Amino acid sequence: MSAVWSGHLTFGLVSIPLQLLTAARRKSVDLDLLHEADHSRIRQVLYCQAEDKPLERSELVKGFQYEKDHYVVIQAKELEDIKPKSAKVVEILEFIKATEVDPIYLDASYYMLPSEGGEKPYTLLYIAMQNTNLYALAKLTMHQREHTVLIRCGPRGLVLHTMFYDDELRQEQAFRSEPRLVVQKELTLAKSLIETLTAPFEPKKYKDNYRFQLEQIIQAKQKGKRFVITPAATLAPVIDIMEALQKSLAQKKQKRLPEAPAVKKVAAKAATTKKKAVSRARAK
Repeated sequence: MSAVWSGHLTFGLVSIPLQLLTAARRKSVDLDLLHEADHSRIRQVLYCQAEDKPLERSELVKGFQYEKDHYVVIQAKELEDIKPKSAKVVEILEFIKATEVDPIYLDASYYMLPSEGGEKPYTLLYIAMQNTNLYALAKLTMHQREHTVLIRCGPRGLVLHTMFYDDELRQEQAFRSEPRLVVQKELTLAKSLIETLTAPFEPKKYKDNYRFQLEQIIQAKQKGKRFVITPAATLAPVIDIMEALQKSLAQKKQKRLPEAPAVKKVAAKAATTKKKAVSRARAK
């Protein structure tokens, strides 16, 4: 896996050479656009509307539209010249408590790996941040944008998250919660249902069923077979929330009933073993 960025991380007067590797990537099935008549792939053409002709990529420049059909042209050298210090150096600005960070600010994730000669100071910073349970805030310029980034301790090393700026978040006025509409019985049932659904976080058990179905269709068509698509279940609108909660709770409890005989069997076996042990002790 190749690095998406390389440079230095500075911590006070300490400089750590490192590189960034993408921590996660979305998996999807790529579908190309084809001409329906002959199934040939479509090629997108760069086209000039003013001169009514196709263009080569070398003929293109970038520009900002400040009003309809009027642009300010920005040259590639100008974009290069305005790159700040954070294009090559990630400087830690401050440390913050982990509990103060709202996950809504987090965007993309990267692994921070030390380059040659940076292993010791990298490990020192990693252990110090682990012991203090703090996150670091820094600046990083990458992909034609200066990011505020959050650096935290992962299981084996440092992880960097690019962040949204405060003015990029949508306002919370979009939320529609009305506590006065909730009655205590409904709240009690809702909390009981949450308890029955509580489980350890195991990300491996969650799969992309849409991608799986699409892959199955492709494989079946490659073999000339017909693939039957199972329609998704439709949900009826909730009319009585108390009734819906009660039914949901009953269903969850019913799913756990088959485990009961096995539990009783183990308990009975344990009791029998204990009685035998007591009998042997008395015989002695």
